[in-house]
Amino acid sequence: MVRAGEVRARELVEAALEAIERVNPVLNAFVTVCGERALAEADAVGAGDPRPLCGVPVGIKDLLSATEGVRTTEGSLGFPDWVAAHDSAHVRRLREAGAIVVGKTNTPELGLRPVTENRRFGATRNPWNTELSAGGSSGGSASAVASGMVALADGSDLGGSIRIPASCCGLVGLKPSLGRVSIAPDYGDVAAGMAADCVLTRAVMDTAVALDAIAGYEPGDRHRAWAPPQSFAELATASPGRLRVRVCVTAPHGVEVDPEPAAAARSAAKLLAALGHEVEEADVGWEDEAFPSAWGTFMAGTGQHLIRIVERLHGGRVDPDQLEPATRAWLVDSPPVPLVDYLEASERLFRFSRQVIDGWAGDMVLVTPTLTRLPAPVGGIRSAAGVTDDASRFSAFVRIWNVTGQPAISLPLARTTDGLPIGVQLVAAPDRDDVLISLAAQLEAAAGWPLIATTENE
Repeated sequence: MVRAGEVRARELVEAALEAIERVNPVLNAFVTVCGERALAEADAVGAGDPRPLCGVPVGIKDLLSATEGVRTTEGSLGFPDWVAAHDSAHVRRLREAGAIVVGKTNTPELGLRPVTENRRFGATRNPWNTELSAGGSSGGSASAVASGMVALADGSDLGGSIRIPASCCGLVGLKPSLGRVSIAPDYGDVAAGMAADCVLTRAVMDTAVALDAIAGYEPGDRHRAWAPPQSFAELATASPGRLRVRVCVTAPHGVEVDPEPAAAARSAAKLLAALGHEVEEADVGWEDEAFPSAWGTFMAGTGQHLIRIVERLHGGRVDPDQLEPATRAWLVDSPPVPLVDYLEASERLFRFSRQVIDGWAGDMVLVTPTLTRLPAPVGGIRSAAGVTDDASRFSAFVRIWNVTGQPAISLPLARTTDGLPIGVQLVAAPDRDDVLISLAAQLEAAAGWPLIATTENE
């Protein structure tokens, strides 16, 4: 519409800012709004602009992503704010594609929890039921998109932090393949490359268009994903062909799965069978007694490294007294993870990755519930040091694919009896984001979904 001259970019930004002013006091999705700058950028977008996201208002997660001239806080009181003079690569690419940043979205302190609650800004609430959490750690972005404040927002995912809030808030949440989206220029190999940046949206096509904009190698990247022969937007309208679909509703390590998420995954599998795919239930080779302890050591070492990174970027030492108690206990007061222990934990995780991927053909897709449980009440997940049982239960189905580097997407394909969204996760072979996008779009079209939640105050 902007390109055709049917609406001005300024009108879109004004509508987003009005929605933020009206709805954000209830949901607490945005923690920083840069309205004047966004309106000025919108005024520079004219009819006929060829860029794929020309004039589209977007939110950026307030965690690690540099946004030129806008503060980044990491959801914490423990560091000076970071006002970068540049954009992170994926933020720069979004803006080059015409997107207009209207603000930064809430996150738990340093992104360490599966719910978006922090001492600095408070809790982000779920638009479908404001007594519930939006999930985490990209919960601010999820709440902003699900409520219609913006149509697209940035997220990041190390142990499910895009897919968890996508499932809680009824959104499309993609964790792309290892190396698909660059973490340049401020980071080298954080978390051995397991963390991924992407977006949360209300439709697969929106995710595909955004992925086309942000994907690609940057000089110095440690990992590089294979590029598909077509754009992801084209793939979202292409037939995936007949695929081998494997279904698993039993979580690894004996983690309990609630009945409704399991039923949602099985229902999606039936729909995929009706679409002509070869579907069967199968066990996945993800049982490994060493995984929980290796993951715990790896995450502790990664978190302690993250403290150093944030100190460098924010230009000041951490103030332990201003950190939340669980963060301080885990990452500051505890002894540093010995280098050899960290490397040994990494080796165990990489060995686990080979175990899972071995024999995974390019036309195979796994279907699971995204989460083992339904969204938690605000304040219902305790804050404690380390990888807690609550965090493990939230991430049981999702963190595995950060380790293997495979693309995984959460789709809103079902509802509870109370009308809450339930996410279903699809996982493709390494580097096969093309297969994942095509199948997700096909499944989305067959299932149908309401695009915007209605908050309780509307």
